[in-house]
Amino acid sequence: MFSTGQWIFAALFLISFIIIMIFSYRKDILIHQKFYKGSYKVLYAFILFIFMLFMIKIFMKR
Repeated sequence: MFSTGQWIFAALFLISFIIIMIFSYRKDILIHQKFYKGSYKVLYAFILFIFMLFMIKIFMKR
């Protein structure tokens, strides 16, 4: 399916992308704390909504 070179490229790309994202987030952490105080509530609501959709799907199958 994939060659060895493609797997190596994918792994290096993933590692470098994660490292760059960590540095970018740490650089902007003060801005995030100031402007996005209640954003975790939106994340919780979204996760709850997805969970409810799965529960409806499971109960409607029966």
